[in-house]
Amino acid sequence: MKKNNNNKIFEFNLTQSELDFIDQRLINDSIVIAKLDLSYLLLYNDSNYPWLILVPKVNEIYDLTDLEFSDQQKLLKEINICSDFLKKNFTVDKLNIASLGNIVKQLHIHIIARTKNDQAFPKPVWGFADPKKYSDSQVNEIIMKIKNYLINYYND
Repeated sequence: MKKNNNNKIFEFNLTQSELDFIDQRLINDSIVIAKLDLSYLLLYNDSNYPWLILVPKVNEIYDLTDLEFSDQQKLLKEINICSDFLKKNFTVDKLNIASLGNIVKQLHIHIIARTKNDQAFPKPVWGFADPKKYSDSQVNEIIMKIKNYLINYYND
């Protein structure tokens, strides 16, 4: 766990029990990147769109409004962190930020970088095209960018 003098926290290595907390469908479709103050950070494994997912580390929470207000504020901060990362590292014409939960009930937030040229734009990404998995080198590159971004963010 890394802390600085502002008590900002993140960690890159998760335990098996932490991984078990995350709904198996999210685990199957994503790469777990880090543990932030409130949430686990995942990269959705679909190279069609730069797509991050936040899963708050709170039991039995299904909707944003189920969170304590202080946790809602923490989640909004983490959404902003992810949004800023996407804008600084990918072409973004519009961010899609959503919490649906129709298939995976566990509260999770999608932060998707959209471009006017992506295959689904301006329609929603869900169900538009089959996910195109990242190559190992693409995954490694994105993880390194996220790690560097978080290290710089939390050390500022």
